[in-house]
Amino acid sequence: MSYEIVKQAKNRCVGTKKVTKTVEQGKAIEVFVSKDADPRLTINLVALCTQMGVPVTYVDSMKMLGKACGIEVGAAVAAVVNE
Repeated sequence: MSYEIVKQAKNRCVGTKKVTKTVEQGKAIEVFVSKDADPRLTINLVALCTQMGVPVTYVDSMKMLGKACGIEVGAAVAAVVNE
């Protein structure tokens, strides 16, 4: 179900740096984090989301999250953006 939310979102961003920037700007509605991503990449972002009050949803696979975002490679994180 979570993959469908990402797939159907009109605006989204992918990647740790872009998602972090989006959360800092207050534009993220929800952040999706792959369980199989390296925790060193995601731990600071999850803490930022908690601090900013952005819901975090964990998904099983980087590969599936990347596919839901329309990219050919895996994605550690993605966000649905309000613009």
